[in-house]
Amino acid sequence: GLEISNWWPHLQKCADDLCIVRSMWTEDSNHGAQLQFHTGRHRVDGFFPTIGAWVNYGLGTLNENLPQFVVMGTPVADCCGGMETHRANYLGPQYDGVPLNIDPKNPLPFASPPTDVTLEQQSSEFAVLRELNRLTAEKFKDDEAIRARMKAYELAFRMQTAVPDVVDFREESATTKAMYGLDKDATRPFGEQMLAARRLVERGVRFVQVYHGSNGGAGSWDAHGNLKNGHSKLCGQVDQPIAALIQDLKQRGMFDETLIVWATEFGRTPGSQNSDGRDHHPYGFSVWLAGGGIRGGM
Repeated sequence: GLEISNWWPHLQKCADDLCIVRSMWTEDSNHGAQLQFHTGRHRVDGFFPTIGAWVNYGLGTLNENLPQFVVMGTPVADCCGGMETHRANYLGPQYDGVPLNIDPKNPLPFASPPTDVTLEQQSSEFAVLRELNRLTAEKFKDDEAIRARMKAYELAFRMQTAVPDVVDFREESATTKAMYGLDKDATRPFGEQMLAARRLVERGVRFVQVYHGSNGGAGSWDAHGNLKNGHSKLCGQVDQPIAALIQDLKQRGMFDETLIVWATEFGRTPGSQNSDGRDHHPYGFSVWLAGGGIRGGM
Protein backbone atom coordinates (compact mmCIF):
# COMPACT_ATOMS: atom_id res chain seq x y z
CA GLY A 1 0.00 0.00 0.00
CA LEU A 2 2.99 2.36 0.10
CA GLU A 3 3.07 4.89 -2.71
CA ILE A 4 6.06 4.76 -5.05
CA SER A 5 6.64 7.58 -7.49
CA ASN A 6 5.94 7.05 -11.19
CA TRP A 7 9.58 7.96 -11.75
CA TRP A 8 10.32 4.39 -10.60
CA PRO A 9 8.20 2.13 -12.86
CA HIS A 10 10.66 -0.79 -12.72
CA LEU A 11 11.30 -0.56 -9.00
CA GLN A 12 7.53 -0.46 -8.38
CA LYS A 13 7.41 -4.08 -9.54
CA CYS A 14 9.90 -5.01 -6.80
CA ALA A 15 7.84 -3.44 -3.99
CA ASP A 16 7.30 -6.76 -2.21
CA ASP A 17 11.08 -7.23 -1.97
CA LEU A 18 11.76 -3.84 -0.36
CA CYS A 19 12.00 -2.94 3.31
CA ILE A 20 11.62 0.85 3.41
CA VAL A 21 12.97 2.58 6.52
CA ARG A 22 11.10 5.89 6.81
CA SER A 23 12.50 7.11 10.13
CA MET A 24 15.99 8.12 9.02
CA TRP A 25 17.55 11.33 10.33
CA THR A 26 20.97 12.92 10.46
CA GLU A 27 22.74 15.54 12.57
CA ASP A 28 24.19 17.29 9.53
CA SER A 29 21.95 19.64 7.56
CA ASN A 30 24.54 20.21 4.84
CA HIS A 31 26.45 17.92 2.50
CA GLY A 32 28.90 16.76 5.13
CA ALA A 33 26.02 14.35 5.72
CA GLN A 34 27.39 12.32 2.80
CA LEU A 35 30.53 11.55 4.79
CA GLN A 36 28.54 11.02 7.98
CA PHE A 37 26.37 8.45 6.23
CA HIS A 38 29.42 6.35 5.35
CA THR A 39 31.35 6.75 8.62
CA GLY A 40 28.82 7.72 11.29
CA ARG A 41 30.97 10.74 12.20
CA HIS A 42 31.00 14.47 11.51
CA ARG A 43 33.75 15.84 9.34
CA VAL A 44 34.96 18.01 12.22
CA ASP A 45 35.60 14.82 14.21
CA GLY A 46 38.30 13.81 11.73
CA PHE A 47 38.27 10.88 9.32
CA PHE A 48 37.08 7.43 10.34
CA PRO A 49 36.66 4.03 8.63
CA THR A 50 33.68 3.69 6.33
CA ILE A 51 31.19 0.85 6.58
CA GLY A 52 32.72 -0.90 3.56
CA ALA A 53 36.14 -0.82 5.21
CA TRP A 54 34.70 -2.29 8.41
CA VAL A 55 33.12 -5.15 6.45
CA ASN A 56 36.44 -5.77 4.67
CA TYR A 57 38.36 -5.64 7.98
CA GLY A 58 35.93 -7.79 9.94
CA LEU A 59 34.97 -10.53 7.48
CA GLY A 60 38.12 -11.05 5.43
CA THR A 61 38.39 -12.44 1.95
CA LEU A 62 36.36 -14.95 -0.05
CA ASN A 63 38.49 -14.48 -3.16
CA GLU A 64 42.26 -13.96 -3.05
CA ASN A 65 42.30 -12.59 -6.59
CA LEU A 66 39.90 -9.68 -6.11
CA PRO A 67 39.68 -6.77 -3.68
CA GLN A 68 37.08 -7.24 -0.93
CA PHE A 69 35.80 -3.65 -1.09
CA VAL A 70 35.14 -2.35 -4.60
CA VAL A 71 34.00 1.15 -5.53
CA MET A 72 32.31 2.15 -8.80
CA GLY A 73 31.12 5.49 -10.12
CA THR A 74 32.57 8.93 -9.41
CA PRO A 75 32.99 9.51 -5.65
CA VAL A 76 31.40 12.48 -3.93
CA ALA A 77 33.23 15.80 -4.28
CA ASP A 78 35.87 16.99 -1.82
CA CYS A 79 33.33 19.39 -0.31
CA CYS A 80 31.28 16.45 0.94
CA GLY A 81 33.86 13.84 1.94
CA GLY A 82 35.55 12.95 -1.32
CA MET A 83 37.65 9.79 -1.25
CA GLU A 84 37.12 9.56 2.52
CA THR A 85 33.68 8.08 1.79
CA HIS A 86 35.38 4.78 0.89
CA ARG A 87 38.56 4.84 2.98
CA ALA A 88 39.59 2.76 5.98
CA ASN A 89 41.65 5.43 7.77
CA TYR A 90 42.93 4.06 11.12
CA LEU A 91 42.13 0.45 10.17
CA GLY A 92 44.93 0.72 7.61
CA PRO A 93 45.05 1.48 3.87
CA GLN A 94 44.85 -2.22 2.99
CA TYR A 95 41.13 -2.02 3.84
CA ASP A 96 40.38 0.97 1.57
CA GLY A 97 37.87 0.61 -1.23
CA VAL A 98 39.45 -0.13 -4.63
CA PRO A 99 38.04 1.94 -7.55
CA LEU A 100 36.99 -0.08 -10.59
CA ASN A 101 36.30 1.10 -14.16
CA ILE A 102 33.87 -0.72 -16.44
CA ASP A 103 36.45 -1.18 -19.16
CA PRO A 104 37.92 -4.66 -19.82
CA LYS A 105 41.00 -3.05 -21.40
CA ASN A 106 41.73 -0.81 -18.42
CA PRO A 107 39.56 -1.71 -15.40
CA LEU A 108 42.22 -0.64 -12.90
CA PRO A 109 44.58 2.28 -13.58
CA PHE A 110 48.19 1.14 -14.06
CA ALA A 111 47.28 -2.51 -13.39
CA SER A 112 47.62 -3.94 -16.89
CA PRO A 113 50.67 -6.17 -17.39
CA PRO A 114 53.33 -4.73 -19.72
CA THR A 115 53.19 -6.30 -23.17
CA ASP A 116 56.96 -6.89 -23.39
CA VAL A 117 57.29 -8.80 -20.08
CA THR A 118 56.41 -12.48 -19.63
CA LEU A 119 54.47 -13.80 -16.65
CA GLU A 120 57.61 -15.56 -15.39
CA GLN A 121 59.65 -12.33 -15.58
CA GLN A 122 56.94 -10.42 -13.80
CA SER A 123 56.75 -13.07 -11.06
CA SER A 124 60.48 -12.68 -10.50
CA GLU A 125 60.14 -8.90 -10.27
CA PHE A 126 57.38 -9.23 -7.68
CA ALA A 127 59.49 -11.68 -5.67
CA VAL A 128 62.31 -9.11 -5.48
CA LEU A 129 59.86 -6.37 -4.51
CA ARG A 130 58.34 -8.60 -1.85
CA GLU A 131 61.73 -9.28 -0.30
CA LEU A 132 62.74 -5.60 -0.31
CA ASN A 133 59.42 -4.60 1.23
CA ARG A 134 59.78 -7.36 3.85
CA LEU A 135 63.19 -6.06 4.88
CA THR A 136 61.80 -2.52 5.11
CA ALA A 137 58.80 -3.72 7.13
CA GLU A 138 61.13 -5.37 9.65
CA LYS A 139 63.03 -2.10 10.03
CA PHE A 140 59.88 0.06 10.39
CA LYS A 141 57.51 -2.21 12.28
CA ASP A 142 54.88 0.48 12.94
CA ASP A 143 54.53 1.61 9.34
CA GLU A 144 51.10 0.38 8.16
CA ALA A 145 51.69 1.77 4.68
CA ILE A 146 54.51 -0.69 4.00
CA ARG A 147 52.37 -3.72 4.84
CA ALA A 148 49.52 -2.27 2.80
CA ARG A 149 51.89 -1.77 -0.14
CA MET A 150 53.11 -5.37 0.09
CA LYS A 151 49.53 -6.63 0.06
CA ALA A 152 48.60 -4.28 -2.77
CA TYR A 153 51.46 -5.45 -5.01
CA GLU A 154 50.58 -9.09 -4.49
CA LEU A 155 46.86 -8.50 -5.02
CA ALA A 156 47.53 -6.35 -8.11
CA PHE A 157 49.54 -9.18 -9.65
CA ARG A 158 46.64 -11.59 -9.21
CA MET A 159 44.03 -9.02 -10.26
CA GLN A 160 45.59 -8.53 -13.71
CA THR A 161 43.50 -11.39 -15.07
CA ALA A 162 40.68 -11.61 -12.50
CA VAL A 163 39.48 -7.99 -12.74
CA PRO A 164 39.18 -7.72 -16.56
CA ASP A 165 37.13 -10.92 -16.46
CA VAL A 166 34.61 -9.28 -14.09
CA VAL A 167 33.87 -6.40 -16.45
CA ASP A 168 33.92 -8.49 -19.64
CA PHE A 169 30.23 -9.04 -20.31
CA ARG A 170 30.59 -11.11 -23.48
CA GLU A 171 29.48 -14.28 -21.68
CA GLU A 172 26.26 -12.61 -20.48
CA SER A 173 23.13 -13.34 -22.52
CA ALA A 174 21.43 -10.69 -24.63
CA THR A 175 18.40 -11.03 -22.36
CA THR A 176 20.46 -10.22 -19.26
CA LYS A 177 22.13 -7.24 -20.93
CA ALA A 178 18.76 -5.87 -22.03
CA MET A 179 17.32 -6.42 -18.54
CA TYR A 180 20.03 -4.13 -17.09
CA GLY A 181 19.41 -1.55 -19.84
CA LEU A 182 22.75 -1.99 -21.62
CA ASP A 183 20.93 -1.51 -24.94
CA LYS A 184 19.96 2.10 -24.11
CA ASP A 185 22.18 5.16 -23.77
CA ALA A 186 20.41 6.51 -20.68
CA THR A 187 20.66 3.32 -18.62
CA ARG A 188 23.88 1.78 -19.98
CA PRO A 189 26.46 3.42 -17.64
CA PHE A 190 24.65 2.56 -14.41
CA GLY A 191 23.41 -0.73 -15.86
CA GLU A 192 27.01 -1.80 -16.48
CA GLN A 193 27.88 -0.97 -12.88
CA MET A 194 24.93 -2.98 -11.53
CA LEU A 195 25.83 -5.96 -13.74
CA ALA A 196 29.47 -5.70 -12.65
CA ALA A 197 28.28 -5.56 -9.03
CA ARG A 198 26.44 -8.84 -9.48
CA ARG A 199 29.49 -10.43 -11.10
CA LEU A 200 31.73 -9.22 -8.27
CA VAL A 201 29.42 -10.59 -5.58
CA GLU A 202 29.16 -13.82 -7.56
CA ARG A 203 32.95 -14.11 -7.29
CA GLY A 204 33.03 -13.53 -3.55
CA VAL A 205 33.60 -9.78 -3.20
CA ARG A 206 32.23 -8.72 0.21
CA PHE A 207 31.25 -5.09 -0.35
CA VAL A 208 30.43 -3.18 -3.53
CA GLN A 209 29.78 0.56 -3.27
CA VAL A 210 28.29 2.42 -6.25
CA TYR A 211 28.09 6.21 -6.43
CA HIS A 212 25.62 7.99 -8.70
CA GLY A 213 25.03 11.62 -9.61
CA SER A 214 28.42 13.20 -8.95
CA ASN A 215 28.70 16.65 -10.55
CA GLY A 216 31.79 18.11 -8.89
CA GLY A 217 29.74 19.67 -6.13
CA ALA A 218 26.96 18.53 -3.82
CA GLY A 219 25.67 16.06 -6.43
CA SER A 220 23.03 16.08 -9.15
CA TRP A 221 20.35 14.84 -6.75
CA ASP A 222 20.69 18.07 -4.73
CA ALA A 223 17.58 19.49 -6.37
CA HIS A 224 17.19 23.03 -5.03
CA GLY A 225 15.83 23.95 -8.46
CA ASN A 226 14.53 22.37 -11.65
CA LEU A 227 13.61 19.26 -9.68
CA LYS A 228 11.13 17.79 -12.15
CA ASN A 229 13.52 17.73 -15.09
CA GLY A 230 16.49 16.72 -12.98
CA HIS A 231 14.83 13.85 -11.17
CA SER A 232 13.13 12.62 -14.34
CA LYS A 233 16.57 12.24 -15.90
CA LEU A 234 18.33 10.79 -12.84
CA CYS A 235 15.62 8.26 -11.98
CA GLY A 236 15.53 7.22 -15.63
CA GLN A 237 19.24 6.39 -15.43
CA VAL A 238 19.03 4.11 -12.39
CA ASP A 239 15.49 2.73 -12.07
CA GLN A 240 15.76 -0.16 -14.55
CA PRO A 241 19.32 -1.23 -13.56
CA ILE A 242 18.47 -1.32 -9.84
CA ALA A 243 15.34 -3.40 -10.44
CA ALA A 244 17.36 -5.67 -12.76
CA LEU A 245 19.92 -6.31 -10.01
CA ILE A 246 17.17 -7.43 -7.63
CA GLN A 247 15.57 -9.68 -10.24
CA ASP A 248 18.91 -11.11 -11.38
CA LEU A 249 20.03 -11.97 -7.85
CA LYS A 250 16.71 -13.70 -7.24
CA GLN A 251 16.83 -15.82 -10.38
CA ARG A 252 20.41 -16.88 -9.57
CA GLY A 253 19.61 -17.87 -5.99
CA MET A 254 21.85 -15.10 -4.60
CA PHE A 255 19.21 -12.72 -3.26
CA ASP A 256 18.92 -14.10 0.26
CA GLU A 257 22.66 -13.84 0.89
CA THR A 258 23.19 -10.42 -0.73
CA LEU A 259 22.08 -7.28 1.10
CA ILE A 260 21.21 -4.30 -1.12
CA VAL A 261 21.07 -0.86 0.49
CA TRP A 262 19.82 2.13 -1.49
CA ALA A 263 20.54 5.30 0.41
CA THR A 264 21.05 9.04 0.41
CA GLU A 265 22.39 11.76 2.70
CA PHE A 266 19.25 13.45 4.06
CA GLY A 267 15.67 14.32 3.17
CA ARG A 268 14.10 17.29 1.43
CA THR A 269 11.55 19.85 2.55
CA PRO A 270 8.07 20.01 0.95
CA GLY A 271 9.03 23.37 -0.58
CA SER A 272 11.96 25.53 -1.62
CA GLN A 273 13.13 29.12 -1.26
CA ASN A 274 11.53 30.84 -4.25
CA SER A 275 12.52 28.05 -6.60
CA ASP A 276 11.11 24.95 -8.32
CA GLY A 277 13.02 22.51 -6.13
CA ARG A 278 13.35 21.41 -2.51
CA ASP A 279 15.70 22.28 0.32
CA HIS A 280 17.63 20.19 2.86
CA HIS A 281 15.72 18.41 5.63
CA PRO A 282 17.89 16.32 7.99
CA TYR A 283 15.12 15.16 10.32
CA GLY A 284 13.21 12.77 8.10
CA PHE A 285 14.03 10.69 5.06
CA SER A 286 13.89 7.15 3.74
CA VAL A 287 16.26 4.43 2.62
CA TRP A 288 15.40 0.94 1.48
CA LEU A 289 16.97 -2.47 1.90
CA ALA A 290 16.39 -5.71 0.03
CA GLY A 291 17.75 -9.27 0.13
CA GLY A 292 20.16 -10.54 2.75
CA GLY A 293 17.39 -12.04 4.88
CA ILE A 294 15.53 -8.71 5.10
CA ARG A 295 11.76 -9.10 5.23
CA GLY A 296 10.28 -7.47 2.12
CA GLY A 297 7.03 -5.57 1.77
CA MET A 298 7.66 -3.73 5.02
